[in-house]
Amino acid sequence: MKSRKVNAAITFKGWVVNLDFVIANVRIAASPETVDIGIANGRIATIGRANASDAPREDGLGCFACAGLVESHIHLDKAGILGRCSICEGTLAEAVRETARAKAGFTVEDVYIRAAKVLESALLQGTTALRTFVEIDPRAGFRSFEAILQLKKDYAWAIDIDICAFAQEGLTQEPETEAMLARALIEGADLVGGCPYTDPDPQEHIKRIFDLAERHGTSVDFHLDFDLDPLKSDLPIVIAQTKRRNYGGRVSVGHVTKLSALPPRDVELVASQLADAGVALTVLPATDLFLNGRDRDHLVPRGIAPALALAGQGITTSIATNNVLNPFTPYGDASLIRMANLFANLAQVSRDEDMEAVFSMVSDSAARLIGRSYGLKAGMSADIVLFDAPDAATAVREIRQPLAGWKRGCKTFERPRGRLLPPGR
Repeated sequence: MKSRKVNAAITFKGWVVNLDFVIANVRIAASPETVDIGIANGRIATIGRANASDAPREDGLGCFACAGLVESHIHLDKAGILGRCSICEGTLAEAVRETARAKAGFTVEDVYIRAAKVLESALLQGTTALRTFVEIDPRAGFRSFEAILQLKKDYAWAIDIDICAFAQEGLTQEPETEAMLARALIEGADLVGGCPYTDPDPQEHIKRIFDLAERHGTSVDFHLDFDLDPLKSDLPIVIAQTKRRNYGGRVSVGHVTKLSALPPRDVELVASQLADAGVALTVLPATDLFLNGRDRDHLVPRGIAPALALAGQGITTSIATNNVLNPFTPYGDASLIRMANLFANLAQVSRDEDMEAVFSMVSDSAARLIGRSYGLKAGMSADIVLFDAPDAATAVREIRQPLAGWKRGCKTFERPRGRLLPPGR
């Protein structure tokens, strides 16, 4: 599957196109037959048959090709700290407390090394774009932010990274945090995030996060309603602020596990409000499943927001990793296809169309949530990942692995198929 960097002309839709190389014999969602994808100058130049081209060819082996997976919600800064923390209760409060204690000792180098390990795992799992939250407050300082900024630059050859300056431990009770978030937005953060359930004044917290976003012209992303009590929801406040500020399409919320405690009729009502306001939603299956229901000793609830039902109401939804190897989620490998499979299992879905919708939540729908273009079309960036599957539904059902990936037309990883070695061979 090696290719030389030469140009070869081909006529495509009446135009003469000089191809750098061709990824041949792949399956895409838009075609029942295998196709060839011609690449030129880091972009997709042709999709169809490129048999007439002399450009170098890589055999796609009949694999399913997509524009890669999109991680819409992860915390690279606090990944891999499981050995520094204690998990006795397995609760959200304990996770916040233990992480706050640990992050006071973070260094720039420490954060960079841990984050890079998870990021490289994500790359090998087929991720081509990512939004990471970075905690900024008097305990973390700007050390994590500095490390993730450098990581963003160092891995730009393989992945697009958005940095969300994030207030994990509240805002109104700690004025320094607000000033630090504002500084981060000036110095390279792409958006701002809040966590009203850790603040003594959730409503004011939400308002101030929106104020920061408006002042700096960024999107906002909230951790929200992370429990199973259907009462005392902060979601109506976020919806109201979104509509008042005409911020539809630039607001997303994560967790929102309260929705799993509502009957379908109430979920439909909330869904219509979310859709009307233009608020997107991310489910975080591994974390939500691990931390919720700790007050139960039997019939423990799943605690996962009904994302498929919400997507059916026109809401942009995504499935994401959230945390890896820390008190919020003491396992993980940054595999979005594994997370999609976990969600499908928890949602008890089985039809191909449902599996395709689940795949969408780690690909094109997730890209839409973080404001990124996505797709395999002529003229688009040649971000391509080949999955060892004939289609998206199979990839989700069987947790099929990616075999290779390209970013802007440059190959970024290979994961050859495993081989059995019978005796005598």
